Amino acid sequence: MTPPQRQRRDLAAQTATPREGEDKPGNPERMYVVAGPDGERAELDLVTLIVARATDPPPSASPEQAALLRLCAAPLSVAELSAYLHLPFSAMGVLLTELLTAELVQARAPIVRKARSDRSLLEAVMNGLQRL
Repeated sequence: MTPPQRQRRDLAAQTATPREGEDKPGNPERMYVVAGPDGERAELDLVTLIVARATDPPPSASPEQAALLRLCAAPLSVAELSAYLHLPFSAMGVLLTELLTAELVQARAPIVRKARSDRSLLEAVMNGLQRL
């Protein structure tokens, strides 16, 4: 018994012909926009802190945007948001760019701590622990 053979499609028969009164055939609607209208994305990295400006998501927000706005009541990093929503960083960048342009969230630089602690403080803590 021979396996069934795949038939080639006729590309000429599949091309859409314009309807009467139309110049071009109808293009399917894109389900998701990869970048904004200008093609630009916000400058974000994994440690950028995101804070929501609005308390409630607008009715026009997608489910992902609404969840992101609810999570951002307190400052969270992009990495944390990505982990909580189970979305890759690239998708988070797109969502956050849309929310930043709509001014629903605010991006902040991460809080930078001192690089080195005071040595005398560390020695005092160590001496206190040794006395216990």
